[in-house]
Amino acid sequence: MKLLGKLFWSSRPISWVNTAFPFAAAYFFTTGKIDWVLILGSIFFLIPYNLLMYGVNDVFDYESDLRNPRKGGIEGALLDPKFHRPTLIASFGMALPPAMALSFVNPTATAILWFVLFMVVAYSLKGLRFKEIPFLDSLTSAIHFVGPAAVGLAMAEAELEGEITLAMVAFLIWGMASHAFGAVQDVRADREAGIKSIATAIGARATTRLAFIGYLVAAALTLTLPDRFAFSALAAVPYLFVTLREWNIEDSNCERANRGWKLFIGLNFLAGAIISSLLIGPS
Repeated sequence: MKLLGKLFWSSRPISWVNTAFPFAAAYFFTTGKIDWVLILGSIFFLIPYNLLMYGVNDVFDYESDLRNPRKGGIEGALLDPKFHRPTLIASFGMALPPAMALSFVNPTATAILWFVLFMVVAYSLKGLRFKEIPFLDSLTSAIHFVGPAAVGLAMAEAELEGEITLAMVAFLIWGMASHAFGAVQDVRADREAGIKSIATAIGARATTRLAFIGYLVAAALTLTLPDRFAFSALAAVPYLFVTLREWNIEDSNCERANRGWKLFIGLNFLAGAIISSLLIGPS
């Protein structure tokens, strides 16, 4: 039971919907079907996917997490070494069976699915550690959340028209901006631990301003979407205000960015609500 509790918190339950919703929305609103693909895919991206992503991260980030005061709660688990091996076994053990089953949908979706899973593992796994390669860290993190939507579209055999591609690009840029801003609060802790990131490479202030530009570009792209979908740009507005507030942040007070990062937890649900209302609106 204690291990189950550790696995639960390691999977970041507050973030489950951030990966399950993109898949379910992409698949359902393309096909209009409630079938085994939608059900299994939604369950997979709700829990096993997140356990794989964050469980592997908690194991291989343990030494640096010890130095990070944010870890040990809702912003990241602090996983005792005795749970490392069971966590890795559970993470891969829970993810592989449903991933194998979903691989029978179609070849394109299978290729995208396994690419996304590789990026999830490569972000943290020793020997790859994409999270320690500046700029690639933000791109990889964004793929973690855009990937489920891409898998859903591929499984629905959606035609990649201009509007869909544009929306996916905007989503990717939004994800990169979110990761970059999230890295700002850890600049000093990461440097002390010898960990590289986009924020340690260019500094807290430049990274915050880059994140602001990313949100602005994502909003501008969505404004060009047809009909009511242009209103999805509203979802980016709160993020612009949060990053603008930290416009002049410095490396010496980088931890100040945590107040904005905590707001993101709620803002992600607000953004999801806005997108949902647009998707279920009249055609």
